[in-house]
Amino acid sequence: ALWFLRAVTEPASRLVCSGCGSSPDVDDPYPFRCPRVGEGDVDHVLVKILGPARLSFPVSPGPETEPFARYRSLLHSYHRAMSGGVADEDFLALVGRLDAAVAAVDGHGFAATPFERNEHLSRDLGFEGAGGVWVKDETGNVAGSHKGRHLMGVLLHLEVAQLLGLSSPEHRPDLAIASCGNAALAAAVVAAAGGWHLRVFVPVDANAGIVARLSDLGASVIVCPRPPEVAGDPTYVRLRQEIDAGALPFTCQGNENGLAIEGGQTLGYEIVSDLVASRTDLDHLVVQVGGGALASSCMQAFAEAVQMGAVGRGPRIHTVQTLGAHPLERAHQRVEGLLSGPASAPDLDRALQDAASHRSAYMWPWESEPKSIATGILDDETYDWLAVVGGMLRSGGRPVVVSEERLAEAHALGTELGFCVDATGSSGLAGLLDLRAEGVVKPHERVAVLFTGTERP
Repeated sequence: ALWFLRAVTEPASRLVCSGCGSSPDVDDPYPFRCPRVGEGDVDHVLVKILGPARLSFPVSPGPETEPFARYRSLLHSYHRAMSGGVADEDFLALVGRLDAAVAAVDGHGFAATPFERNEHLSRDLGFEGAGGVWVKDETGNVAGSHKGRHLMGVLLHLEVAQLLGLSSPEHRPDLAIASCGNAALAAAVVAAAGGWHLRVFVPVDANAGIVARLSDLGASVIVCPRPPEVAGDPTYVRLRQEIDAGALPFTCQGNENGLAIEGGQTLGYEIVSDLVASRTDLDHLVVQVGGGALASSCMQAFAEAVQMGAVGRGPRIHTVQTLGAHPLERAHQRVEGLLSGPASAPDLDRALQDAASHRSAYMWPWESEPKSIATGILDDETYDWLAVVGGMLRSGGRPVVVSEERLAEAHALGTELGFCVDATGSSGLAGLLDLRAEGVVKPHERVAVLFTGTERP
C-alpha cells in the first residue's frame, strides 16, 4: 500500500542536485543550476529523476519519428508542461514548430540517426559469431554532430516556460556557450531557430569556417586567448562570468545546465529502441569524453531503460580521453581508490557522495594546455565527471586514455569505411581498438561506438 501511494504521488519527473540534494523552485523558468551552486567544495549538478512506476519506455515506434516527439514522456520539459495544463497535442505541436524552424535554418530537423552493425569493422577487429561492432552515426545530424540534441532539449524547456507564463518572450536574456566547434555551431542553429540571441566564447584557434557560420547565424562571437597565469579553459572562465552577469547557460556542460543532459539522452533512447526492436543486447558501449555530457546522457538513458524494464541490462560503458588531457581518468582513479575491491552499491554510493562533497580533490583543470588531433575532447575539466565516474563503476566499465597514433589510426579507419567523421568523432573507435588489443572486449561480444562529428574543412 505504501509503495502504491508513493507511485501515485511522486512526480513523474523532478530535478535534484546530485551534490547537495537541493531542488530548484518548481516555478523557476530557468532551473538549470542548483540553487546552492558555489556553496562549499561541492559538485553541484542538477539531475533529472523520473518516477519509473508512473512511466514506461516508448518501445513501439508509433507515428512520431522526431526524437523529441517520440521520447517526450521521458523529458522533464514535457512533464513540466503537463503539470502546467498543457495538452499532449499542444506539446507535440511545439516540438513540430521548433523542429521545422531548425530545418529552415540548417536544411533538416532532428530524426533518428543510423545504428547498425558494421561488417567491415567487425571482421577487421576479429569479432566472431554474434559479436561485432555497431556504429551510431551522428555525423548527419543537425549541425553535423550530436550536440544539437543537448541544446534542443534546453530550447524546449525555454519555450515551455514561456508557454506557461513563467517567462516573457519580450524580455529574453542572452544565451551563452563556450565551445571550440561543434557545440557552438549546434547552439547557434538551435538558438536561431528559436529566435534567441547567443553569445559564443571560442579559443583563438577555433575553426575559421565555423566562426564565420556562427556570425552568419546571428551569434556574437568572443575570442578568448589563454593567459598563462589563468588555470583552465579561458572560454569556460568567460562563460561563467557571463552566466553570473545574467546570461542563460545554453551549453552542453551539465554542471551549468542540468537540462542539457536529457536532450542528449535521446541518442541513448534511440540505441535502446533499436536493440529492443532487433532483440539484441549490447555488452559494451565506448564513448569519447570531453566535458562528459554525452557519456552522462548515454549512461542515464540506459539506466532509465533498465528501470522501466525496456531492457534487462545495460552495457559496460567505457570512456575515452587522450594523452593530451585526461582529467576524468585521474578522477576515476581517486574514486576507485576509496573502494577496496568489488564494491557493493552502498559502498559505491558512499564513495561517490564523498567525491561530490570534496570536488577539488577529484576534479581540477588540467595543468598544461591540452593538445591533440581530437580537439573536441580536450576540455581542461570533465564537467560531468561524477555522473560519468559513477556510471563506469556501476556498469563495470573503465576509462581509456589513447595515444595520438591510435587516434589517427581510428580516424583513418572510419574515413576508409566511408564515414565523414572527424578525429574527435572517431575517438571512441580509438578506445575500442585499445580495449580489443587488451582483451577487455572479447571476440564474441557486441560493442557500440559513436561517430559524433562530421569532418569539416
